[in-house]
Amino acid sequence: MKNIYDASTTHEIIRRIDQLESDTKPQWGQMNAAQMLAHCSVFQDIASGDETPERSKLGRLVGRFAKPVFYNDKPLPKNMSTVPGMLITEEKSFDTEKDRLKEKTLTFQQKGPEKCTRHPHPFFGRLTPQQWGKGIYKHLDHHLRQFGV
Repeated sequence: MKNIYDASTTHEIIRRIDQLESDTKPQWGQMNAAQMLAHCSVFQDIASGDETPERSKLGRLVGRFAKPVFYNDKPLPKNMSTVPGMLITEEKSFDTEKDRLKEKTLTFQQKGPEKCTRHPHPFFGRLTPQQWGKGIYKHLDHHLRQFGV
């Protein structure tokens, strides 16, 4: 599994983000391209420790059993549910969100695993920095595939 801490993987992700257009339609799901970019930025904020949402009740019950889906070698399934508070429904500026996500992704990679959050994921619970690195890649890859890039 690719890991966002690897510079070449981060540059691949940024190149794919650059291929997005504001009117690119999703192959599944409800968010438009700008909302998806904003959603991915919120996820980056959680991984970096800038946001520390509480664990969900469902996550506390089953998150540890489902945790490998976050960092194993299989792509995330289409239409996978998202953590409450991470679903973006309001309109967003595509260019602003595109720039924001690229900056957050590059910054996370450059800071490295030592600066990754120690706060638990709101559903999966405690993750190692390497699990976060793989999971961030999988999450970004999932949403970029959602939009065909």
